[in-house]
Amino acid sequence: MNAGQPKGRRVGLMATCLVDLFRPSVGFAAAKLLEDAGCTVDVPSQTCCGQPAYNSGDKADARALALQVIEAFEGYDYVVAPSGSCAGMMAKHYPELFEGDPELQRRARKFSAKCFELVSFLTDVLGVQKVDAQFPRQVTYHDSCSGLREMGVQAQPRKLLGTVEGLELVEMKDSDVCCGFGGTFAVKFGEISGQIVDRKTQDILATQAPVLLAGDLGCLMNMAGRLSRKGRDMEVRHVAEVLANMTDEAPPIGEPVGYQAPEAER
Repeated sequence: MNAGQPKGRRVGLMATCLVDLFRPSVGFAAAKLLEDAGCTVDVPSQTCCGQPAYNSGDKADARALALQVIEAFEGYDYVVAPSGSCAGMMAKHYPELFEGDPELQRRARKFSAKCFELVSFLTDVLGVQKVDAQFPRQVTYHDSCSGLREMGVQAQPRKLLGTVEGLELVEMKDSDVCCGFGGTFAVKFGEISGQIVDRKTQDILATQAPVLLAGDLGCLMNMAGRLSRKGRDMEVRHVAEVLANMTDEAPPIGEPVGYQAPEAER
């Protein structure tokens, strides 16, 4: 990986709940990308960023969780998450949780200013221009809502994917339209969520690309589940796994260990 300055920064990796519970390979890929860019990476003991509670209107629990995260990570130069939604929660919403407490709000603002989504941190902060990876496949990319709208993540993953040897990006129609997950939204409004993801999977399949990438695991699990229920055999992965050249470390999302891509797609 070709990285610019600054280097040697101490980065606290916020692995996220979904990565920890369902897709640890994304965390390992994120750590590799950061280390290849010259960072010292730690994964301190951590809990939820508080987003589900915050989105449900439970600001008391969101505040308590946010304080735990701040205390675990505030000693690092940067806090990086392989998720636009978790990064967006930490970077954009923590300060408002501590309104009425000037000292805690000051800490929250200082903390939020050093929180980043993984791929945007690599390109925008570390100046990474290319990755050392191979993936000779056609892929399409979904822009997750929080990453795009809260953290401005859109061009950055495409920039680095363009340096992956053999990879061809096929843009889908309305790549920036919601997949229907939205965390607790998919639970509270299942029927609406299902209709949204149905439209999204139609756009994905229309590209005829055999691989779907995105930067948020919740979105990827939602889309992979709907594609599977439609009986469509499509490889679904977090973008970090491709950029880190670690697609052999775990099967595609939703597929069993030992998965083999169909011969025509290799």
